[in-house]
Amino acid sequence: MPPRSPLPQRMGLDAAWLNSAARPGEDPREWVSMRDWLHFRVGAHIDVDAFIEDGRFVLESGEPVLAADPYRSNVFVWFYRDLPDEAPVPGDIPVLFRDDRIVVVDKPAFLSTIPRGRHVRESVVVRLRHELGLPELTPMHRLDRVTSGVLLMSVERRFRGAYQTMFQDGEVTKTYRAVAPVSDGLELPTTVRNHLHKVPGTMQAEVLAGRKPNSESLVEFERTLTSQEEAALGGEPGRAVYRLTPRTGKTHQLRIHLWSLGIPIEGDPLYPAARNVAIDDFSTPLQLLASELRFTDPVDGSERSFVSGRALPLVSTN
Repeated sequence: MPPRSPLPQRMGLDAAWLNSAARPGEDPREWVSMRDWLHFRVGAHIDVDAFIEDGRFVLESGEPVLAADPYRSNVFVWFYRDLPDEAPVPGDIPVLFRDDRIVVVDKPAFLSTIPRGRHVRESVVVRLRHELGLPELTPMHRLDRVTSGVLLMSVERRFRGAYQTMFQDGEVTKTYRAVAPVSDGLELPTTVRNHLHKVPGTMQAEVLAGRKPNSESLVEFERTLTSQEEAALGGEPGRAVYRLTPRTGKTHQLRIHLWSLGIPIEGDPLYPAARNVAIDDFSTPLQLLASELRFTDPVDGSERSFVSGRALPLVSTN
């Protein structure tokens, strides 16, 4: 890992960094200058010469990398990425709780938890680091971009380990609620167990039959939608709210588990079939809400309980 960055955060986003050490299979003798190495490493995505001319690559000392600097191994270089244009995600991020260790927020649909891919500034982390003035704010768990609800974040780096371990050890009770079709033949409550696998770079996860289960969710019927709620949601009537208690945390777990029961979650752009939804189309929220989060605080032993202020069915704020 690099030493502390000489560049401050910009709009809540850390500067990117590179290390000049050769990777397996690379021959550093091909790099006469740091410019040569930068062209090799990031030239396909960045105008290296323009960045060097503008002093945008900097060393640990804060001094800019110069075109004539000879190549040296194991040198850290920092720079700010050019940020893509992003459509503003509608909806605010209410803070449910804040102290000197944690911040708990109520995430809206369509907002990424962390910056990745085409969603950088439009992420909970980048927005709130900037808005709250907390440069080390970091989520302790993830919610899918299209999922709404309670999200726990650590204020400072020194507290991360305790809260991350709590999630890894299954010491957090998470309750979700979802809107999905009513299925008269489905006996509830039921527990769904199967083996989920997602290949990096693919959109959908899949169930691997015959493999030892690595995911488990309790699914309970809660209530049918009222006629007013059905009208607000649109589409075909005959839907209900289900209470979901995941006992593991695999990617898309709840979405796949309800689909496997024949009741896919309303508004899901991936299950049962992937739909081509424009990146700036915020018209159809996924009807999945992380509604409650409960745990014993690993630092002071206090009982913590947080409830989303959002209610199903979720309606578009586009």
